Amino acid sequence: MTPIEDKSQAGAWTRGEFTISTNQELFDFPQIHGFIARQSYWAPEIPMAILRKSIAHSLSFGLFHGKRQIGIARVVTDYTTFGYLADVFIDETYRGQGLGKWLMACILGHPELQGFRRWMLATRDAHGLYQQFGFTPLKKPETIMEKHNPDAYTKVER
Repeated sequence: MTPIEDKSQAGAWTRGEFTISTNQELFDFPQIHGFIARQSYWAPEIPMAILRKSIAHSLSFGLFHGKRQIGIARVVTDYTTFGYLADVFIDETYRGQGLGKWLMACILGHPELQGFRRWMLATRDAHGLYQQFGFTPLKKPETIMEKHNPDAYTKVER
């Protein structure tokens, strides 16, 4: 499947009644917050202000059915060498329609995200999706480190 199935314009792709857009003016932040803060395992209870800032400082992709936001993904990147895929979410009622695959194809096909030396992501349960796009377990996990603060949203004033 090519990223652009029906038609496209800068930062937007359409497939039937569905659209993917990088135009953050279209994003429904209360809806996104509902997905991420109330339904995700990776950012439960993330404050709206932190969510908005994380989206604003990333190349973010909104998935829409008509005008209703039904998904999100964002890439934290320097636009040259590295991209970290984060906050990938599709509303449960829309899963199983290939929209996650289409979203991934649009992200990885985006012209400003080409030629990276490394892409990274973290997932608990979607390995099969990401493997279809060339993601693998770390080749040398002993070379990767992290500083993890699981209570960041509850203990830090922002």
